Amino acid sequence: MRIAVVATGGPLSSDAIDPVRAIAAEVDPAIKIDFHPGCFEAHGHFAGSDEARAEAFAAAANDPAVDAVWFGRGGYGTCRIAEDVLAGLGDAARAKQYLGYSDAGYLLAGLYRAGFERVAHGPMPGDVLKNGREPVERALRWLSRRDAGALEPSLDGTPVAAFNMICFGQLLGTALEPDLSGHVLMLEEVGEHLYRIDRTMFHITSQASMKRLAGIRLGRCAPIPYNDPPFGEDEEAIARFWCARAGITWLGRADIGHDSANKVVPFG
Repeated sequence: MRIAVVATGGPLSSDAIDPVRAIAAEVDPAIKIDFHPGCFEAHGHFAGSDEARAEAFAAAANDPAVDAVWFGRGGYGTCRIAEDVLAGLGDAARAKQYLGYSDAGYLLAGLYRAGFERVAHGPMPGDVLKNGREPVERALRWLSRRDAGALEPSLDGTPVAAFNMICFGQLLGTALEPDLSGHVLMLEEVGEHLYRIDRTMFHITSQASMKRLAGIRLGRCAPIPYNDPPFGEDEEAIARFWCARAGITWLGRADIGHDSANKVVPFG
């Protein structure tokens, strides 16, 4: 199995190469992981220019010899290239698996909207440097053999999609927004104040398209910076409040987040 690692937002440290390949060899010696050189470039905030990042992703996605495209890390920048990337994808790109989360959600959303059937939220190579072996092994078990043990445990056959909360809120109403009618929407966040979580949940649940959801589940939002003055509600209370106000079914928590326990959520 050949997996292409690309960076669509921020750069990936080359320190991730050896441990990720070592984990892959233990999961399945047949896995070959190719890190695109652009993953390690720096162009201001980004892993290379917008053009270079878009070209790298499209080249991997359109390569018939590649089985899966794995987002290297999050950061920021995927929204700047997503529409150009999607416009350049051919038939070979539709047969691949795509795995990532956080900022990668902009392209995951666009791929899903465009009818790509093998799109999933899940850990990325960069996680090995901050969250250790566990999430990377989980991702590789899913990519290589569809290991059900890697999946978010509430999955029950209802269509589902998972996103970083603020990224998802920002893509609503754009050319990247997928039709999530009848889906369970899972949302996670990291490093945001409770008032920003509250504001974003207001925005998401106010959209007409969100009224057609099967429901919302909330993943982990830690760490949450201290709010001065104290906000008075935690993230779950906030999510419950906005779901109730919008008439969207609250389904409870989800086992996803920016941490070592982050599970895989295949879209659809």
